[in-house]
Amino acid sequence: MKAKFLAAGIAACFAAPAMAQSNVTIYGIADAGIMHVRNGGGDAKTKLVSGIADGSRLGFRGTEDMGGGWKAIFNLEARVELDTGRQQTGNLSSNQTVALTEGLNLTIPGLPAAVSTAVAGIVQNAVNPAINVNPSNALFDRTSMVGLITPVGAVLLGRMYTPGYEVLAAGDVFESGTAAGWGGIVGGTGGLLTAGVAIRSDKSIQYRIELPNGIKAAAMYGTEKSGYIGLDKRSWGANVRYVANGFDLGLGHNHGTDQVGNRGLITTTLAGAYSVNQWKLFAGAHKQKNENSVIIRLVGDTLAAQLPAGLPAAVAPLIPTMLGRINTNLKRNFYLDAISYQVGLHYKVGAGRVMASVVRQDDKRADASDATQFGLGYDHNLSKRTDVYLIGAYIKNENDGQYAIGAASASGGFTAKPGMSSKGVQIGMRHRF
Repeated sequence: MKAKFLAAGIAACFAAPAMAQSNVTIYGIADAGIMHVRNGGGDAKTKLVSGIADGSRLGFRGTEDMGGGWKAIFNLEARVELDTGRQQTGNLSSNQTVALTEGLNLTIPGLPAAVSTAVAGIVQNAVNPAINVNPSNALFDRTSMVGLITPVGAVLLGRMYTPGYEVLAAGDVFESGTAAGWGGIVGGTGGLLTAGVAIRSDKSIQYRIELPNGIKAAAMYGTEKSGYIGLDKRSWGANVRYVANGFDLGLGHNHGTDQVGNRGLITTTLAGAYSVNQWKLFAGAHKQKNENSVIIRLVGDTLAAQLPAGLPAAVAPLIPTMLGRINTNLKRNFYLDAISYQVGLHYKVGAGRVMASVVRQDDKRADASDATQFGLGYDHNLSKRTDVYLIGAYIKNENDGQYAIGAASASGGFTAKPGMSSKGVQIGMRHRF
């Protein structure tokens, strides 16, 4: 019996008629809605948001059938923010994180207090960037890859979803989107700067296989400047999934490094779902640890270039001391050690489905950023391609937790103060073409 081989996210490439030698498809998702949220501070309560349930996108994918089980494939997928027409975005909340600069002490003999305050403000701005999604403004930020399917496997090259994230996404009740998505409180209190999972990886090589018995597997290696924001010295990951008989169960692992090869973001995910009659039941656990975030060196290098030009010449000899203290502070505050748990369900009702989940982020650090998220929603199909949805979510933050509800296209950002809850509703429309 012959095995079938599949490249994730491009299944439609293989749906061409048997007689066809080549096929190119233009596809996309247009998703937007209104969000009403309470995060405290000066954050706007009502917002128009692009990509609530699914990130809006425009893509091109294709295949050339060369016969004998050989196919050439490609996939190019661009992010589209419907509210602005751009390809970049930032946190949905205007509040800033407190935890990432907590404890920063720049009181140094000979350094004027005004200079110390100014430098602290520069550091605070550096860890609260206006743009944190697609900061390089890449055209095909979501996916850009080419591959070859052979009788012995599929080999893909480019920017792709990581094996660990595929398992997390498959086990997410809210399908990696909306205010109640599992990933909304996975990570530290820095939003995407302290992400608890690498979603995609630049400069990567991937091997994939799908067997007739429902077993799927993938292995990925990222070369220099790989990882989600293209700064890892190297990265790798693998997963194995069973998708058959109502089950979609998986185990995935990602291993990242910082710019010089130190252990970076490392995650292990066990998650899945089981479908029976009108029900689909979900459960999962996601372990995350990051001892050397790539952001630490990125911020440090940026400040090392900025401070000499922006400070009085008289304090130039103190800059190395300031940078050392900043680096020590960032290393402590960017450290991530947590386990996230999720349980939930879908229940089909006519042309729609009810969705509900509970997510817990259990922070193992002494100054923990724990949080519990409750989500409830209804998704109604108007047609095969168009649906509308109503989602409600509540995040109970504890200790240093500042998580705010987000969406598929952007992280929620932060509540005004640590320990403050975030709650809101989203109503939107999604059209697939």
